[in-house]
Amino acid sequence: MKDLTKAEEQVMKYLWKLEKAFLKDIVEQFPEPKPAYTTISTVIRTLVTKKFISFNVYGRIKEYYPLISKEQYFKSHFKGVVKNFFSGSVSKFALFFTKDEDLNVSELEEMKQLIEDKIELLKKQNE
Repeated sequence: MKDLTKAEEQVMKYLWKLEKAFLKDIVEQFPEPKPAYTTISTVIRTLVTKKFISFNVYGRIKEYYPLISKEQYFKSHFKGVVKNFFSGSVSKFALFFTKDEDLNVSELEEMKQLIEDKIELLKKQNE
């Protein structure tokens, strides 16, 4: 999956939130000063070309919708970060994250519980 530029990612965030939207609906999501319709239209055309979004046509108006979920994109993007910066090792990523972030005990306990739950699930599946 291709990476998105910051502008493309912002449009996708709004489209994921709206689920289906016309160009004007997407532009309205932006804070002031809002970008020009032509700017957002160009970003949308690029997203269509990259197959991140598609559209329904109603006369001369297009209603856009995502072809990929936010979760799918994040998972793919996350795998790329782990591959490029941590030699593909999720455990190296986790170690980096726990060393360099100011995590409190509650957050660490929550992470620990999530890991323990995943281990139990995998053990049950392998029985």
